[in-house]
Amino acid sequence: MISDERSDVDLFGAWVAGDGEAGELLFERHFEAIARFFRNKVDRGHDDLIQKTFLGCVEARSRFRGDASFRTFLFAVARNVLGKHYRSARRSPIEFREVSIHDLGASPSVVYARDQQQLVMLSALRRIPLEYQIVLELHYWEAMTGAAIAEVLGVPLGTAKTRIRRAKQLLAAEYEELVSGGSTVQATETRLDTWARSLRKELFSSEST
Repeated sequence: MISDERSDVDLFGAWVAGDGEAGELLFERHFEAIARFFRNKVDRGHDDLIQKTFLGCVEARSRFRGDASFRTFLFAVARNVLGKHYRSARRSPIEFREVSIHDLGASPSVVYARDQQQLVMLSALRRIPLEYQIVLELHYWEAMTGAAIAEVLGVPLGTAKTRIRRAKQLLAAEYEELVSGGSTVQATETRLDTWARSLRKELFSSEST
């Protein structure tokens, strides 16, 4: 494992300048998060999309502000890579705020959730429009603030906060639709938060199973 106390911004600057070791460290630091991002949205080609995301950061370096977070920049690039992936697969544009992973017919890898609520939650996430799925995963799994999510989406903070609220509403409605009265456990916002956050560990740890 490479050890280096430099910040992400400093490492990125060094990588762009030709320091391959700095690029390797950035990859090591952020690999798990970017793997999580793609694993719940595509059924194959994860490694290729992860690689494209990191290389895409170098290609888009002119758009990176040194006072911003490299992490949010990285996820913004990952979001663009995902869009290109599905546009290429469908040979037509897609609208993230209208189409879901379920609509796209993708079958992301199975996650060995600990209980039925988590399994239903994962399915519900994949059935809400992709933009809202991304918002919730950044919120729950990456612990991003509204301001950070706004940077990833390239929208004002107020718009990002509105999308977070709307995403939670859509998730709750989809969850209730999936259980269709078969569960006595009400999908309150607190429970939704707990179930969604608890999926983070399973989603990545089952990658090696």
